[in-house]
Amino acid sequence: MQYKKLIVSPHADDEVIGCSSVLDKDSFVYVCGVDEEKFPVDGFPKNERVKQLKEASKVLGFSYECNEESKVNCFKENDFIDIIEKLINRIKPESVFIPCPDYNQDHRAIHHACIIALRPHDKNFFVKRVLVYEMSHNAVWNPVTMNLNYFVPLDINKKMEAYAKYTGEVRGMRSPKQLEHVASIRGAAVNMAYAEAFELIRWVD
Repeated sequence: MQYKKLIVSPHADDEVIGCSSVLDKDSFVYVCGVDEEKFPVDGFPKNERVKQLKEASKVLGFSYECNEESKVNCFKENDFIDIIEKLINRIKPESVFIPCPDYNQDHRAIHHACIIALRPHDKNFFVKRVLVYEMSHNAVWNPVTMNLNYFVPLDINKKMEAYAKYTGEVRGMRSPKQLEHVASIRGAAVNMAYAEAFELIRWVD
C-alpha cells in the first residue's frame, strides 16, 4: 500500500515528539527498533512500546510497522541503509521525514542511513520532499544546528493525547510541559499558537 508520507522513527514515541502535526491516515511510520531486552528500563515490560505505539496510532490515525528484531541503543548505520531503501520503494511516499542527528546515537545512525538511502537516483524519483524533524530535547540541551525553515500548525491537544500513551517515556526533557513549550516557541516564530518545525533538505515541484 502506498502512503503520501513516510516517517522514519528510531524509537516508538519519536514520531509523536517530532511529527504529530503531519501524522494522519496518509502517513506510514516505520519504527526502527522496540526491543529493550539488551538495555532494559526498570519496571518497563517487554513489548510495552509496541502496545503504546498502537494506542498512539489510534489517536492520530497513522499506520505503522516495527522492526522488532533490532535492539534500541545500539543501532548501526550500515544495518539500516538497505532496509530503508526497500521501505521507500515499497511505500513510495511523496514526503519522507527523518530524525535530526542529535546526541542520541540511534537518532544519528538512522539519520545518516536515511540520507544515504534517499540520495537521488532513478529508483526513488517519486520522493519529492525530504524533511528533518526535531526532538524536544534538542531545543534545550546540546542542540545540533538545524535550519528550521518549514513550519506546520499543530493541534497541541492531539499531540498531548497521543504522547500520553507512552507512559514510560514521559519524563524530564520529554515531559508534556517541555513538548508544549517547544511547540509554543515554534508557533510564535510563524504567528501561530503551536507548530512543529522541520528542516527542509529537498523539495521537487
